[in-house]
Amino acid sequence: MGEMLSIRDLSMRLTSGGRQVDILIDVSVDVPAGQFLAVRGPSGSGKSTLLGLIAGLDQPTSGSIHVAGVEITRLSEDELARFRLDTIGYVFQSYHLIPTLTALENVAVPLELGGESRALARAADLLAQVGLAERGHHYPVQLSGGEQQRVAVARAVARRPRLLLADEPTGNLDSGTGKQIIELLVDLRDHLASTLVLVTHDPALAARADRIVTLSDGRVVSDEPAERALS
Repeated sequence: MGEMLSIRDLSMRLTSGGRQVDILIDVSVDVPAGQFLAVRGPSGSGKSTLLGLIAGLDQPTSGSIHVAGVEITRLSEDELARFRLDTIGYVFQSYHLIPTLTALENVAVPLELGGESRALARAADLLAQVGLAERGHHYPVQLSGGEQQRVAVARAVARRPRLLLADEPTGNLDSGTGKQIIELLVDLRDHLASTLVLVTHDPALAARADRIVTLSDGRVVSDEPAERALS
């Protein structure tokens, strides 16, 4: 299957209040296709920054990222937008739904951008898949947090991404609802045979992964199979 993700000597430095702050320092990680990788670490360790870089939402200070063999750190904005649409699904902690669109319309957005002719019908199928067949006509404000995150998950997998990224997807949910979202993500990942990279501080959630990378102060401090990392 080969590598889905190859990160080499990745650094991210920001200027804050006139001084340089290192967010990530020389991070190198390879993720084979089909693997479920959890990225852990305390708040401020650089987890979300790393995920944003993998998604091409930001440019690193130095280093390279290859996704499915494409060096995304070299793509232009337009090329990156297209690549993201075709290859990457992203689930945020705070859902990021468009408030003026219904649940159905939110899920249809990536399908319409991708030129799918039956976008709404396909979006309805996806909502049914995440257990929200009856809620398609509701706006985000009319949905609970767990329901909004289900819509966000349906939207993220709409184009059958080969790489699924999730940033603390249960961070705003109670533990029961969070557990349902994780089951959903794991099931969908299996169904799509995609690679899943999940940022979390929740040990129970990390335990579901095949492998855990732990960051501290912007560096990789451990990288091992989940059962060993948590033993």
